[in-house]
Amino acid sequence: MSRAVLSIGSNMGDRLAQLRLAVEAFRPWLRAASSIYETPPWGPVEQDDFLNAVLIVDDPAADAMTWLQRGFACEGLADRRRDLRWGPRTLDVDVIAVDEMRSDDPELTLPHPRAHERAFVLIPWLELDPHAALPQGPIGGLVELLGEQASADVRRREDLSLLDDLLHHSLEHQRNGTSR
Repeated sequence: MSRAVLSIGSNMGDRLAQLRLAVEAFRPWLRAASSIYETPPWGPVEQDDFLNAVLIVDDPAADAMTWLQRGFACEGLADRRRDLRWGPRTLDVDVIAVDEMRSDDPELTLPHPRAHERAFVLIPWLELDPHAALPQGPIGGLVELLGEQASADVRRREDLSLLDDLLHHSLEHQRNGTSR
């Protein structure tokens, strides 16, 4: 089984629709989806706030590069352009971790080299897996290290949902070990 943690985000166009597009693209492998969080942009470029979430996916036939390729394909569906580093994005899909794999490959460094610095990744991930850890430590401890302001900047959007009712119930049944 290849289990991956993916961070998804959008700050251009219909941000919610872009995140839902990612959920739909990863639906065959989706095991859990976090709540949606609104966050300020990362980096030096002036731009609108992001909607962010974390997905946990698994597929026995996938390896780390498969998850990366699926992420790029998903971004392509949203017409993602890579014109400006840290610039606005219709959809960003980052592979944060794949199983316990570590890689220094420049094409896909695992775990993601800056995940431990990003509250918009850690807080939604913590929601899904309170026992998750990165090489720098447990996710909960990393959130604490980022400080109160970083946590305050990651605002849960109770009014928005990634999952339709059918998918939500399907994931609940998978988590509980039951089937419909």
